[in-house]
Amino acid sequence: MGNYVSCALASPASKHSKPIKIISQTGEIKEFQQPLKAAELMLESPNSFLVNSRSLQIRRRFSALNADEDLETGNVYVMFPMKRVRSVVTAADMGVLFLAANSAARRSAAAGGVKVLPEPPREEAPAAPRLSLEDVEEFSTPEFKHRLSMCRSKKPLLETIVEEPIC
Repeated sequence: MGNYVSCALASPASKHSKPIKIISQTGEIKEFQQPLKAAELMLESPNSFLVNSRSLQIRRRFSALNADEDLETGNVYVMFPMKRVRSVVTAADMGVLFLAANSAARRSAAAGGVKVLPEPPREEAPAAPRLSLEDVEEFSTPEFKHRLSMCRSKKPLLETIVEEPIC
């Protein structure tokens, strides 16, 4: 009796399985319900490689997927240009990923019947969301804050130069 319940609840071919999401280099998000191999996506865009979003960490190298790997349902994968395959993940890479996820969340909220607040009138400049570096532990160290303070531009002092007469 207990075996029946456990087998009935764990059906792998469930219709309610989460889709595989792919974020392209342009920020477009594609969803796939059927099983998929990384090679199929790499054939569509030959000058790019695929990375699981869970493996992305700032200041670590990209861990590109092999072409024969199966993509797991419910995971989010990101396409990057092939010239970046040996490089390190930067904060800008993660920012692009977050912006794509944010725009997708807004689109799905609007399509799903969730009440979305109206946009402010075009006359006013909308306040852009700002990323805070305080939340990322690598950027909250005193050494980084010191570097940041030294890099900020300083306004030059414009004092009049007093010239002495030549005698």
